[in-house]
Amino acid sequence: MDTNRLAKELREIQSDTKSGVTVEVLGDNLAHMQGTLKGPEESPYEGGKFYVDIQLTNSYPFEAPKMRFITKVWHPNVSSANGAICLDILKDQWSPALSIKTAMLSLQALLSTPEPNDPQDAVVARQYLDSYEEFVKHAKEWTAKYASENRKDEKEEKLKEMGFGEAAVRNALSRAAGDEQQALELLLTGL
Repeated sequence: MDTNRLAKELREIQSDTKSGVTVEVLGDNLAHMQGTLKGPEESPYEGGKFYVDIQLTNSYPFEAPKMRFITKVWHPNVSSANGAICLDILKDQWSPALSIKTAMLSLQALLSTPEPNDPQDAVVARQYLDSYEEFVKHAKEWTAKYASENRKDEKEEKLKEMGFGEAAVRNALSRAAGDEQQALELLLTGL
């Protein structure tokens, strides 16, 4: 992994205050980050704040970052079960000329322009194609429930009160599928 390039990429993301995209390194492991993106205006995700788990291999930038949504999102190209993302640049269309920032901006654009004919979640894609109004309603409900900036998650708050950072707490809860006790064990063991 090219740490000089990575440091430059992170500085560039930090200096950009207009895109609605941020990235923070989790702990002291440059290979594990958490990204944040704002839901695009005039989309069912408007007003939402979405968290993305980002993991890099030693082959980065020659290999795409592994990304998945931590925040639950109702979208044809995102698994409603585990946050897996279907996006060509995260697979076969990745190029070393791309960056974490371009990947995050592509995720933000994907929220505005779903590709229901190449879905990650077939149920959501079917709803999008067959009953668009229902899809929009469902996506807005999930955005309000899971991505609202004002939302307070009791499990998150309890773990943060114990002294753990917000990014670490969100990541642990995501990895533990919402199980508070298991998330606490992950936080305590540093896994």
